[in-house]
Order: sequence, then structure tokens, then C-alpha cells
Amino acid sequence: MAAPCRHLGRYVQRNGRFLPFNLEHLLGSRSFSLTPAAYQSAEVHQESAASVIIPKKKTWSKEAVLEALASTVNRDPTVYPYQFQDDAFLSPRTPLEFRLFSLSQESGRSAAKYFIKNNPQLFTNDIAEPHIPCLMPETAFLQLEEVSEEVSEEALKVQIHLRKVAAAVDMFDQLLQAGTVVSMETAHELLDLLCLYGDKDPVQDGAQQKEDTDEAEKDMMEQTSEPTEWRDGNNAERIFNLLPNRDTLCYSALIRGMVKYRAYTKAFSMYKQLLRNGLSGDVHIFNALFSAIPYVEDTSAKKWGIMNDLLNQMSQMSVRPNLLTFNSVLKALRRCGHLAKTFAPQILNEMKALGIAPSLATYDHILACFSKTGFSKFSNMNILQRLMSELEGCSFTCQDPDDVNFFANSMKICLVSKELDLAYKVHSLVEVGENWRLLGNPSKQNLYYCRFFTLLCLMEHIDVVLKWYQEMVPSMFYPSVQCQLDLLHALDTDNRLDLLPMIWKDIKTLGYSQVELVEELLSLMARDQHSPEVQEAFAACALDILRMLELKPDVVWTSFCLSHITSLLLRVNLCDRAWEVMQLFRTRSLIPSEAMVNNFLSMCQSSGNSQRAVELVQLSAALCLSSAPRLAAQVLDEFELSEEQRSILSDLDAAEKLPQQEDV
Repeated sequence: MAAPCRHLGRYVQRNGRFLPFNLEHLLGSRSFSLTPAAYQSAEVHQESAASVIIPKKKTWSKEAVLEALASTVNRDPTVYPYQFQDDAFLSPRTPLEFRLFSLSQESGRSAAKYFIKNNPQLFTNDIAEPHIPCLMPETAFLQLEEVSEEVSEEALKVQIHLRKVAAAVDMFDQLLQAGTVVSMETAHELLDLLCLYGDKDPVQDGAQQKEDTDEAEKDMMEQTSEPTEWRDGNNAERIFNLLPNRDTLCYSALIRGMVKYRAYTKAFSMYKQLLRNGLSGDVHIFNALFSAIPYVEDTSAKKWGIMNDLLNQMSQMSVRPNLLTFNSVLKALRRCGHLAKTFAPQILNEMKALGIAPSLATYDHILACFSKTGFSKFSNMNILQRLMSELEGCSFTCQDPDDVNFFANSMKICLVSKELDLAYKVHSLVEVGENWRLLGNPSKQNLYYCRFFTLLCLMEHIDVVLKWYQEMVPSMFYPSVQCQLDLLHALDTDNRLDLLPMIWKDIKTLGYSQVELVEELLSLMARDQHSPEVQEAFAACALDILRMLELKPDVVWTSFCLSHITSLLLRVNLCDRAWEVMQLFRTRSLIPSEAMVNNFLSMCQSSGNSQRAVELVQLSAALCLSSAPRLAAQVLDEFELSEEQRSILSDLDAAEKLPQQEDV
């Protein structure tokens, strides 16, 4: 373990010595060579100096004109995301509608592909421009009808091409029973098909796949399209055992299938069988085994020991690692505790020595390895700061499925560390070229923007927050309930409560009726006295909220909501509407606050409405408020009452005193 990364020495060694694995050197400003051009600049310079080739003409792609036109148009922040603009009426305006719209789109695609695949003879016109083969209907069904009468290897290849797992297995068995020898190339394709789909026919294209909801905390969990397990003795293993000559590609297909369907122990057993047969592994086998290591051992030392052995074996077999190899190792190191901080920089240094450019997934794994370190000098925040300085202006393409986790996790680091400037750098990198495509699916994209907006609400001035709010909603994301609460708190911090009616319109448009959000909004509006214009706007919002609550029977009414609504109506002298709200306390069996009852009584006194004051005392007595006797006495002393009204209050006072005497 003195030189843990010496397993790739034949690639790392330079001038008879190993490259130094120094964390300071690795994380320095010159240690990261972050683009493929950086690795190849010297080589390209030599080639260009030797010969210069001038093309006779420039060949433009068919999309060049569209790309040029698109570059002249900026994004419109007032419209909905581009994928929903085909029908403005059906564009989703709430998170619930967004989910329903997405599911409907996928369902429509699935139905269309079903009809195209089962009736390809009805879709023979190919007028699409540009021609995209993967979007065209399959025409192989007609070929299958021609060869279906005789079982042959060509027919088997057609079944494999059509991804008909069960039919391909049956045809392979028929060929063996007839004594026909299947070529190794076809056998490789059949094993790949079986191991890819878990020995079952694939799910209809376009079906919703199972996604991991906790991207940051459960990023090590595999996301498979089918929740099936690897069955012992399945068709893949049976056909593998029937093959007379099993080469590395056969083992590679089986090992990758076992890892995909969580048979990690069997995958390592199959790898040992490969070694016993005197075969060498390929890079795909090692990539799969690296990703399976965290699930076969418990302790960090044992996990690193297996990784170290596999890396040594790669060196002995002269298997050159690729980007996915190093990413798999770094991903496994995230489960190795404190060892990750020791070996992750060395792995990254070897990538650099081999001339392999890191992807966004590589940086994400590095940040995760340092997420729990106790040394602030090498914390993930400091590493992210250096990364943003190096990555500024770079454009990326997806090279690893985990690339889509980088931006969301980086923004989480900024949010936890309250680093607003660093968050701006991360977001500026997202806006370079088409890096926004690496934000991932809509769920991950919404997570990224929610974290960014939350940080803005915590750290930025309210005018800047509102500017970002108007630019990002709804064209980039649908703010969650927590984002709306953060925005309300930001308005309160900067004393801009006059903007609450505008925010309420957005809350209503987004379809949010959560009690905690409505209560917070009403609480901020009812807390202080404002100018008459602002109070009028607040009262209109209160009535709008009241109508929304009445139209949604599933919403739980609270006394705080009704108390705040009543107070807001009283401030603009809407006594009749306020009294209607007071009646809801009785129908909903809720208890009004004492302060609100006192405010209502003061309003009755200022307007000289003695009848409403008596009715208020009666309502208080009906709700069994402890302040009912005091209110009755106050009304008797301060209001001009008729004999009938005094009799009513005296009877209420006597009824209240009688239970007290009985208790004594």
C-alpha cells in the first residue's frame, strides 16, 4: 500500500520514476488539465507545423442554418419551457400539470411506437428532413416474414436486431437441435441482448423509468429500467454454458449483466472463472466490477484492497483504462470513507498522465470524496472554487451517465456553504453553450434551480432576487413551496411586503394551497399596518384566498388563516365581509384569537354598531371563549344598548357565572 497506484505504472512512469501524487500539486491552479484540447495541444501543434491542409470547400451540416438562426434569438423568460410550446393551451402551469403533461407525452410516444412497430407497412413514406434513422419505423418485420419459414442464423440475427428476447432464445435452441453451428459473432450479440434486458422482452419504448428521488444522498444506487433480479440458471447462463468456445466477450456480456441486475457476488465469481480459463479481461469487465465493489464488501479497507488488486490485474493484462474506468473507481471510492481523500487525488493524477480528460462526473465524484473531510484547506468548497476557475467558459458533452449530477450537487455545496459568488460561477458555466443539457431530467433541473433560488433569497438583495425570479419562472423551473416561503422571507427581510399581492398571484397560478404557505402569506400581510393603498391590495388578496379555500374542500381550514383574513378586512372597513368570516369560526368549529376579537370589538365601537357588538359576544359565548364575560361587561359599559340587548348580555353573563359557582 506504499505506492497504491503503481498498478498502472507502465502508463504513469516517466523518465524512470513515478509521478508525484501530491494533493497540493493536484489541486493547484496548474494541476488540472480540464479539456481534451489541453492534452492534445502539443501534438496538434507539431502536426500543424508539419503540414497544413486547406480544404477545397466547406461542407455545412443540414442544421447549420437553423443553428445560426437560433444563435440570434435569446430566451424569452415569460414563456414556458420549449418542449411545451406546441400547444399553448395545454402548456403546464403548475407542477402537477407538468407531471401530467410529461406522463401524457410519454404515453403518446409509447402508443405511437407500438403502432409503428406492429404495422410498419403502413409507414413507408420517408419525407423527414433531415433523415434520422433511429426515429424512422422499423422495416425489419417484412424481412422477418420472408425468413420465418426457415430457421437460420440470418433469421436469428433479425430477431436480435428487433430485440425479441424470447423469440431469439427459441430460435437459437432450434438451431442447436438441428445441429447448426452458430457463429461467435451472433452468440455475442445474443448474450448482449439477454444480459441487457435481464432475460426478458424489453419494456415498451417511452415507458417511464424508475428514478432515484434523492440524487445527492443516494447517488450510488443504480437506476435500472426494470426492478428484476438476476435469476440463477437463466437463459443467459444456459446459453453461455452451451457455447463450446467461450471467449472474453462472452464473459464480458455475462459479468456486465450480473452487475446490472445486482448479482455482484456472481459477477466476481464469473471473473475468477475467466482467470482460471487463462483469459484476459477487457475494459468493460473491469468497469462493471469497479461499480460492484461497494456492494460486496463492508469495510473501506477491503473495498480499496479489491480495487487495488483489479487495477494491478489491468496493468498485468495490458488493459488500458478509459474515462468510465476512472469514474467507476472514483464512484466506488465515495463509499470508502477517509480513504477516499487519500486515493482520489492519485486516481485523478493518473488520468492526467494517461491523457484522459475528466468529465463532469469525475469532478462530481472528487467533490463527494471530500464532502466529509475535516480539513478546510481541502474541503469540497475549496476544490469547487478551483474547479470553477479552471472550467470557466468550457463547453461539455455528456460522456458518463453521472455527468448530470455535477451541477445540482455543486449548487448544493454553494447553498450549504452560503457562497453566493461561487454559485454565480456555477450558473455561468451552465449557461455556456449547451451545458444546460447536462442539468439532467426535469426533476434534476428543477432541483438545481430551487437550490440556486434559495441561495439568492438568503444572500442577495430583494431587487436582484425578483429579477432572477422573473427570468427563471416559469421558463426554467416551477418553484416549490419551500422556494415560495424563502421568497416571502426575503421580502420580509428587505421590508418589501407591498409586493406580496404580486407573489400571491404567482402562488395561485402555480396551484399551491398548502396551509403553511397561505398562513405565512396572511401572517406577513396582517402583522403591520401599511398605507391605505397597500391595505386595499392586502384585503383583495385575503378575499381571494378565502374564495380559494371555499372552492377546495380538501384544504384544512385553520383559525390563524381566518383570524388574519378578518383583521385584513377590518383594516379597510369591510365589516360585513369580516363578520361573514367570523361566522366560519362557528361552522368550522375553530377558535378565533383574542387579539382579533378585540380588534373586531374596537371596530364596532368606532362605527357605533352596538348590534354587531352584541352578536360578537354571543359568538364568543357559543365558542366557549374565556374572554366572553369580559367582552359582555365591556359592551355593557361602553356601548349604548337597548333594553333587549342588555337583557341578552345579562343572560349571557349569568349563564357564564353559574358554572363558575357550581365549580366552587
